[in-house]
Amino acid sequence: MSEVKKPSFDGWLLMAVLALSAIGLVMVYSSSAILAHERTGDSFYFLKKQLVAAGAGWLALVLGLKLGYRRLARLAYPLLLLAIALMVLVLVPGIGVKAGGAYRWMRLGAFSFQPSEFAKLVWVIYLAYSLAKKREKVRSFSIGFLPHLLLAGLLVGLCMLEPDFGSSVALLFLMFVMLFAAGTKLSYLVGSVLLAIPFAYHAIISSPYRYQRIMSFLDPWANRQGAGYQVAESLMSVGSGGLWGLGLGEGRQKLFFLPEAHSDFVFAILGEELGLWGITLVILLYAIVVWRGIRIALKAAEPFGCYVALGITALFAFHAVVNMSVVLGLLPTKGLTLPFISYGGSSLMVCLAATGILLSIAPSTERQQQKSGVAVRRPKPSPRVAEVPL
Repeated sequence: MSEVKKPSFDGWLLMAVLALSAIGLVMVYSSSAILAHERTGDSFYFLKKQLVAAGAGWLALVLGLKLGYRRLARLAYPLLLLAIALMVLVLVPGIGVKAGGAYRWMRLGAFSFQPSEFAKLVWVIYLAYSLAKKREKVRSFSIGFLPHLLLAGLLVGLCMLEPDFGSSVALLFLMFVMLFAAGTKLSYLVGSVLLAIPFAYHAIISSPYRYQRIMSFLDPWANRQGAGYQVAESLMSVGSGGLWGLGLGEGRQKLFFLPEAHSDFVFAILGEELGLWGITLVILLYAIVVWRGIRIALKAAEPFGCYVALGITALFAFHAVVNMSVVLGLLPTKGLTLPFISYGGSSLMVCLAATGILLSIAPSTERQQQKSGVAVRRPKPSPRVAEVPL
């Protein structure tokens, strides 16, 4: 009897992403049907757009898996230049679309595209390529730290001009995680954080809406009908779900009480309709994604694959933790989507494309082992990565 051929990718990761995507489509429809009917007369309006994005995203996932992550190393600089060009173009009136007081989207026919979402994935790819190339000099300030910091400053500056404070924080977070894993001196990282605190303070104080967000986070009930309204409604939505939820489609906060119920605050509607068990299921699925992502990073056959896997996993984890924390009132509102679940074509397509890249890294070591007939000795990307147990 012939042996059953094992899949050449991480099945756990793929199933977790598939489950999150399915939950996302259901929750987007449940949380947006009434709003869509009110605005367009079509209850399926947002769902249809999300389905198109999901189709494009799954195609990108398959392409990423088939083409493999190694091809991206040669495209690191062209992709980075493209990302910077798009982030500049989105600031140009007539090209960028202004919504909610910010220029974050570009119109592509009937759809819109958010360059900052694309830039996050490109940033991971570029950092992985650069750190793998400079791994012998990554502890050097002038070679391993300063160039990445200056480039991050450029990307963050473009994000702040939109403005998009959440994406700015995400870009910096990714840089610090990947530099730390690569072995950059901790004193450089801590020193740069301390130097950045006054700039972050000024960015918050000088912007009335950011200051109001901080105040509403500290006490949302003090300004219940003002800056604290969204956070208060979100907490009421999650709290009313209880253990088992009100039932799918039975949520009340989406009836024009909770703003952005289908996008940034879809997790609140999920908690209201599916209860604590639904929240727990989603958290477990994200835990599987992070677990398998870290495992892929640690088992990668080369430093570039290790850093790409680590960066993509950190991107998913950051977005998920920040979004859920905002919904639960644990962090100020940031405007970051919940990966695979929130309404937003750019986010969904980028997340699925990143998953394809991550899946393509998983079988690299196994293929080498099968060809050689012996175990492959993986190079150590950095002392810090090597210290983490499998």
